Amino acid sequence: MFRSIGPTELVVIIVVFVLLFGGKKIPELAKGLGEGIRNFKSSVKSEEDSKDDSKKS
Repeated sequence: MFRSIGPTELVVIIVVFVLLFGGKKIPELAKGLGEGIRNFKSSVKSEEDSKDDSKKS
């Protein structure tokens, strides 16, 4: 039922993305997305560290 995204579908998605947000807005969106992912990873890591510390006690 599900299949991977092929090169044609990927090009269509990129074109639609550029048309919706414009060329100048995309770097800002990518930066925000990267910061969000980085914050999420650090919070998950700190959560795991706090669980490990509580198990050691």
